[in-house]
Formats: sequence, structure tokens, C-alpha cells
Amino acid sequence: MNVTTFKTPLAIAIATAGIALAGTASAQSTDLEVRLADLEARIAAAEQRANAAEQRADLAEAQAESRLSDDEVEERLAKVERQASGEEGFSFGAYARSGLLLGEDRKSIPGGPGVTPAGPLGGSVGRLGNESDTYAEAKVDYRMRYDNGALARYHFMMADGTTTSNDWNDDANINVRNVFVEFSDLPTFTGAFEDATIWAGKRFDRDNFDIHWLDTDFVFLAGTGAGIYDVQLADNWRSNVSLYGRSFSDFQVDRENPGLTSSTDSLILTANNYFGNWQWMVNGISAADNDERVMEGDGYAAADSGWHTMVAYHGDSFFGLSDGNFKAAVMHGQGLGAEVKGLGSNGALTDDAQATRLGLYGTTYLAPSWRIAPALLAETSKDRLAAGDSYKWASFNVRLANEITQNFEMQYEGSYQYMDLDQGEGGNAVSGNWGKLTIAPTFKPQVGGFWQRPEIRLFASYTDWDEELNEFNGSFGEDGFTGGQWSFGVQTEVWF
Repeated sequence: MNVTTFKTPLAIAIATAGIALAGTASAQSTDLEVRLADLEARIAAAEQRANAAEQRADLAEAQAESRLSDDEVEERLAKVERQASGEEGFSFGAYARSGLLLGEDRKSIPGGPGVTPAGPLGGSVGRLGNESDTYAEAKVDYRMRYDNGALARYHFMMADGTTTSNDWNDDANINVRNVFVEFSDLPTFTGAFEDATIWAGKRFDRDNFDIHWLDTDFVFLAGTGAGIYDVQLADNWRSNVSLYGRSFSDFQVDRENPGLTSSTDSLILTANNYFGNWQWMVNGISAADNDERVMEGDGYAAADSGWHTMVAYHGDSFFGLSDGNFKAAVMHGQGLGAEVKGLGSNGALTDDAQATRLGLYGTTYLAPSWRIAPALLAETSKDRLAAGDSYKWASFNVRLANEITQNFEMQYEGSYQYMDLDQGEGGNAVSGNWGKLTIAPTFKPQVGGFWQRPEIRLFASYTDWDEELNEFNGSFGEDGFTGGQWSFGVQTEVWF
């Protein structure tokens, strides 16, 4: 019997079940294929719709761009470039110093460029290894370029200073020192005013300049007011004109009634002229009713007006001897102008007060790794705060630095001051010398010039002065002073 043709009920059942299962699997496979095909069709349709939307967006963008002129397109591109370069938008700047100044007894000692008896009169001395304070400025700028080309700048600065080394300062002295707005590149300004900048608010004058190593300005013009910079009056003559206001407050106006006080405004009208490297500054100062102020003596009165002038030269070499730079200035003032640095800041000057000051400094490299910065500041004044007073002082300072590695240099400073101070009727008269020598190992991210910051410096200073200076108004030196003193410390300084 042939088995291939032999059939039983069981075989028939098995064959029938196999056929059924095969049919079921085939049906399931067919259904899955149908669903996959449907899904693929839906995805393709979605992609077509997305492509169509993208094409419509591209077309709308192209149509929008086609309505812009070439100049408008260039302006938009230029605006993006200005934002990327920092010409527009926010920027942040800062200055700060903080240090510990200890005497031989390991206790804090007085310091600062104004530490000598001539200091309150503007007689600064070298600051290296001679500062014990913490002072910080935080500056925020916002610049915006308008479609017509005009540029607006908003500037804000806060500052705080303290002489305590505590982590929390209970007598914090935070001040808002700058709040002003400047407009420049104004398209309607033409002729002499084409490159002019107008401003209003509270500020340090843009063109103040200083002797950094003595921490003193040649002239410090500041207050609240308005002005215009860079008026081009001739090919080689540009001028700034400003009006600043300051306040004289709570001064006594009745000798018999000490509680009777008054206040007034000090107004400084400034014309600052530049002729190439030369600068000529002229200032008129007035303070209505300041002459009612009660002074400490009889026979003279406080000034209610004054004038001041300065001639300066901004050199682009080291006194013509080598590469570098130098600045030199001579100033003279009378009445309220006899405060020749802080213009309009002193209301106690007499009507007869007069003062003349000379200042200069320079910087250069003596060798590839040695640089030097000498500075001189001197002043003579009379009838300043009382009839018959006379103040003469002169400071000479030399900062020397040796760049040893990319991150380390040795700094040295020698500072000397001569004083001949006579307070006039009823006051003290002293004369003498003050001197300081400082050595300061200094670390930097990168050396390379006097203006490279930040830096961290250790220092040791030896200071000496004539004993007679201790008798000046009880404000200097110590009882039993017998000679020089050592001081030590550490300080950081940063600006950007």
C-alpha cells in the first residue's frame, strides 16, 4: 500500500489545521502590509505638506526681502556686526584695589597717597606699599545705534570705599558716582558739530587725566550738569564746553548762632580746548552767597567766585628721548579756583586765595625687561584757608619694574616730599621732609607695561620723616616718634 496516498481521519485533521493556520498567517501578513503602506502614504503626505509650508515661508521671506533696499540690507548686516563687536549692547568695566597694611607691631597703620601733612592740600606721595583701603568701582554701559546712524550711550557707576579689613563693613559708603547719557553721530549735527557728543547727568569729566603712581588727577572735574564734547572749531582746534554743579552744604552763617547754617551750589563753567598735543582749559566758578560762610578768623571772607586755568601737553614719547609717553601741566587758580585739582569742590577758600601747581610724569622702557615711570607734583599757595597762610610742597616719585617671567615682576618705588606749611594767624607752621622706599614682588597673568592689570603684590616699605612734621595740627605722626618705620602687606589691583 502506497503511504503517500494513505489517509486517516487524524491526517486529514492535521492537514486541514495546517491549511487554516497558513491562511490565517497569510491574512495577518497581508493586513500588516496594508497598514504599513497606509502609514507610508500618510508620512509622504505629511512631508509634502511640510515641504509646501517651507516653500511658502521661503517665498514670503524672499518677498519681504525683495521690498528692502540694498542700503537697508547693508544697515541690518552692519547692526549685527556692531552687536557682535560690542559697539552696541551692554558692557561692564571695573576698578578695584584691596590690601592689608601692617606696621612693625602687626597692627594696621594709616596709609594712602594723602598720608602726609600736605595730603589734605593735594600733596600726594607714592602709593606702592602705602595703601590700606578697599575701594571698588563697578561700571555698566549700554550703547544703541539707531537706524539713522545716531549713537546713544547710557553709563552707570557705583563705588564703595572702606579702611576696615572686616568682612562686613557696618559703615559702608556706597555712592552712585556716574549716571549720564551721551548722544553722538547725530545726523542733523553738521559743520563744526558733525563729530560732537552731547551729554547730561552726573559724571566724571571724560577728559580728566591723572598720575596713577600718586593716585591724583592733574585736574578732577566732576559733578552734575551737561555739556558738549569735540566741537571742531578749526582744523587743529577742538573744544569741549560743560557746566557742572556741585553742592556746598551745612556751613555756618552766624558766628553767634552756630546752629544757623546754609547751603549753596558751586557752578563750574568749563571750556577745554585742544590744539594738537596741547590743551588749554579755562574755568569760571561761582557759588552764590558762599561769602556768608563763617570763617575761623577775622578780617577775611570766603570766596563766592573764582577762576582757574591749565595748560597741558600730552606727549607721545618719553620727553622726546625714547619711546613711551609723558604728560605735563601747569595750573593756576584764584578764589574758588585756588583748589586747582578738585575744581569747585572747596567752599572754604578765601576771596584772596591763589595757588599754582606743576605736574608731570612719563613712562618708558630702559631695557627690554626694565621700565621706569618718574613723576613730579608741586604746589605753592597763599591766603588759602586763612589770612596770611602759606603752603609749599613738592613730591617726587619713581616707579621701577623688572619683568622677570611672563607672570612675575619686581616693582620698586622711591617717593619723597618736601613741605613748608604755615597755617597763618593762630595756626601751626612746620617744614620738613618725608620719604619712602618700597619693594614689591608682583604676580600677574601676563606682564608687559605699567598699565597691565590685574596684579597681586606683596610689599615691604620703609618710611621716614622729620619729627617737626608731627606738630602739624596734631594730624600726623605719633608721640615719641624717633625715626623711620617699617610696614608690610599685600594688595591686589584690577581694572578693565
